[in-house]
Formats: sequence, structure tokens, C-alpha cells
Amino acid sequence: MAGRDPHEPGRAATPLELLFDLTFVVAFSVAASEFAHLLAAGHVAAGLAAFFFAMFAVCWAWINFSWFASAYDTDDWVYRLTTMLQMVGVLILALGLPQMYASIEHGGHVDNTVVVAGYVVMRIAMVTQWLRAAAQDPPRRKACLTYALWITLAQIGWIVAIFIHTSVPATAAIVVGLVLVEVVGPVIAERKLGGTPWHAHHIVERYGLFTIIALGEGVVGTVASLTAVVGQQGWSVEAVFVAVAGAGLTFGMWWTYFALPQADILHARRERSFGFGYLHLVVFASIVATGAGLHVAAYYIEHHSELSSVATVATVVIPVGVYILTVHVLYSLMARTVARLHVLLLVLTAVLLGTALLLAANGLSMANCLLVVTLAPVVSVVGHELFGHRHAAEVIARYSR
Repeated sequence: MAGRDPHEPGRAATPLELLFDLTFVVAFSVAASEFAHLLAAGHVAAGLAAFFFAMFAVCWAWINFSWFASAYDTDDWVYRLTTMLQMVGVLILALGLPQMYASIEHGGHVDNTVVVAGYVVMRIAMVTQWLRAAAQDPPRRKACLTYALWITLAQIGWIVAIFIHTSVPATAAIVVGLVLVEVVGPVIAERKLGGTPWHAHHIVERYGLFTIIALGEGVVGTVASLTAVVGQQGWSVEAVFVAVAGAGLTFGMWWTYFALPQADILHARRERSFGFGYLHLVVFASIVATGAGLHVAAYYIEHHSELSSVATVATVVIPVGVYILTVHVLYSLMARTVARLHVLLLVLTAVLLGTALLLAANGLSMANCLLVVTLAPVVSVVGHELFGHRHAAEVIARYSR
């Protein structure tokens, strides 16, 4: 485990990494369905708090594993077994999510025992990996030990938090503090102590694959909404509209994401890795929240929701808006430029999303409102295909010199 070549040609995701990612399908599914349940019950604040906690735990563990694997994937039996242990931790965490959501919903102390247990299993396995790298890669020992130290400190804090039975606001303060501990370690290790030999093109591919896994929740949400419509009304024009809206929205979000020229820029400007890596927490969360919003639409159609029509449409509009905004911010951050075209596209997107809410307020059916929301990513897609691709090509050329 001496570190892989960060310029290795043809570097791609391994079968083990793809298997590891599959466990997160379960975690995303549970997080989204529980979030949708709380939203439909009218417990919006509780749902948001639980969802943010769940998404950080899930995505942060994946991010840490992926950057480590990019630098130190030996694919020997020790590495494989340690990865399997992390997969077990993901499943434990997923099993604890309903319990955690319910405790926040009922307003008592946050029951995060199982969630934290699964998270700690994942992170302690990661500490083992970093200690092994520290022992076998002397030139980068300080960086590896720094990762191990900060992860360990954070896990001690998470374990202590299990036994602190306090209010939701106090728990939120504790969580924010521990999250800061989690994110500080990588910054110190990479920027102050030499860093690790991660591979830019490999990392971008891994993030792209994880984005696709998150987008799977949009497909699940579409099926839930479509099932609700067909169950209530049978096959109809509205059912077709729901199917087109859900599939189109998922496809449009996928197209928007992969229009970014991320790999070449990250390869040339490795110091931009933190903006790239951390901002994706919002990208992943907004995608999964969109799937949850489609679940809420299903609850509304089945008359099992406390939300109004406008609020229901908002559960899709808001995460879609956050997603598109974050993708454009990510582009600007990586390219170090704010294109006027992107500002125009964001304005047009906001107008479309606002129109969907306005139409819902004026009594337009849910299916038709979702169709309008589907046009939001189409604005960015069309803008990129007609004009934005030239700007992207210029950016790539500038960083390839």
C-alpha cells in the first residue's frame, strides 16, 4: 500500500467499488422514504433535520472511502475484507434510519444509536485502512496518520453523543460540532501535510457513478407516483403525464450533471478538490430529496398526505432548484468563472419552477405541475448543447495548456 500513480492511464472504477456502492442504494432508499413519510405527515422541520443528518452520514462515509481507494486501492484480501466491513456498517446505518426519523418526529431525544453504530463501524474500518497506509507509505505517513487521528476523534464524539439524551436543538449543535471535526481532518492532511496520491479522473468517475445511484431514487419515486395514479384512476392521460414527468426529470438531471468538464480541470488544479468533493454533499442530498418529493406526490394522490397541493409540488420544486443551482455553482467553482449564460439559465429555471407552484396554487392537476417542473433541467441542457459547450471547451483548453 505505497500509493497508486495519480497519473495512471486508463484508471477506472473497480468491481469492488461498484459492489460497495450498491449498499448505498439501500441507505438512499430508506432515507428518502422516511423523509417522504414525515413530509406527508406535515412534520416538515423534523423531516428536514432527520434527512440532513442521514444524508451526511451516508454520503460522508462514501466520500472518505472513495478518496482513500483512489489513492491506496491494493485490492488484496486485507483491503477487500476491510471494505466488506464498511459495507456491513452501511447496512446497519440504513436499518437505524427509521428509528432515528421517528424519534425526531415525536420531539423527544434523538434516538441515533443504531445509525451511529453503523457509522462508527464504517469509520473505524476506515481508520484501519489509513493506519495500514501510514505503515506502508512512509513519505505520506503524516497525512495518513492525520486522517486516522481526526476520524478517531470524531468517532469518540459520535459514541459519546449516543448516551447524551437531550433536545433536538442541542443534539443538532452536537452534530454540527462533530461534522466540523470530520471535515477538518482531510483539509489538514491534504493541504498541510503533503496529501495523498488520488487520481483526478478516477475520482470524477466515482462521483458520477454515485450521482447515478442517487438518481435511482427519482426512478423509485416515479414508480410510486405512477402506481398511486393508476391505483386511483386506472391508466389515463394523467398517468402518462406522471410517467413522462418522473422519467424526464431524472433524465434531465442526469444530463445536466454530466455536462460539466470536471475531470480535466481537477487533474490540472488538484487544489480545487475540496470544493468539488464537499459541494457534492448538496448535489447528492438534493437528488435523493427529489426522489422523496415524488414519493410525497404519491401520498397526495392517494389522499394520505397532510400537505396542500402547492406544498406537495414544492417538495419536488425545491430540491430540483437546489440541485440545478448547485451544479452551476460547481461549474463556476471549478472553472473559476461565472458565465453570463449560466446566470440566464438559472433565472429561466427559477421562472419555470415558480410557474409550477403558481399553477398548483390555481388548481392545475399534480401531473401537469410535475410536467412543468420537468422542464427545469431541460433549460440547462438546451443552453449547454446550443451555447454552453463552447464555453466548456474553452475552459478545458485553458487548463490543458
